[in-house]
Amino acid sequence: MRGRLLAEAAGTFVLVLGLIGTVTFSSGPLKDGGAPGSVGIVGIALALGITVIVSAYAFGPISGGHFNPAVSVGLAIAGKIPWRHVPGYVAAQIIGGCCGATIVVAIAAGAPGELLARSLSSGFASNGFGAHSPDGFSLLSAVVVEVTGTAIFVYVILGVTNAKAHPEVAPIPIGLTLTLLLLVAIPVDNAGFNPARSIATAIYGGGPALAQLWVFIVAPCVGAAFAGFTNQFFFDTTSTATRKRAS
Repeated sequence: MRGRLLAEAAGTFVLVLGLIGTVTFSSGPLKDGGAPGSVGIVGIALALGITVIVSAYAFGPISGGHFNPAVSVGLAIAGKIPWRHVPGYVAAQIIGGCCGATIVVAIAAGAPGELLARSLSSGFASNGFGAHSPDGFSLLSAVVVEVTGTAIFVYVILGVTNAKAHPEVAPIPIGLTLTLLLLVAIPVDNAGFNPARSIATAIYGGGPALAQLWVFIVAPCVGAAFAGFTNQFFFDTTSTATRKRAS
């Protein structure tokens, strides 16, 4: 079990480091004449998709590659993992995510000018709605996009890992799905879909981010739970191992 927890922590660490590092260091030039930035929404979305693919291939064989408390909850409801594993997975994911955000802060502390101060004062890529939404979207919009997006994400995970699928290629559609979802959600609420990511950035984002954090914990878990409960209506719930024994 210790290996699984370390794998979940490591994968979530890479996820947050890749996402928030891209937002912090590549969304604009750090100084006049410095390295080009402005990767834009597409670049940020791709950064997260790539980190998920890489982490899933590296750590997925050990722990299943959740890297997201909502995913762990959804898969437990779907009967894919024992409930007794969920608390440890969630704790490891939150710790890994917070470590990833802390490394970004440590790197930013050595940047020229006021990069770190600007990043922290602007919320450190935290999720938010209303005045704290990138484009001013409401609480309702944030809830709808988080519930719907996380449900889609968990459906894809369940679909590409079900008994009729080819799990060896599963990280690729999972990562691409998350990339697509970020293209939709970044303007709405900075794209959460992952309570560990949301907690990690809110810690450094400060008061408003912490005040709105509950939405980005509850809504993804609701979406994941819905996908977990309805999984049986879409996919063959027979495990791969069972199918092999039957053949």
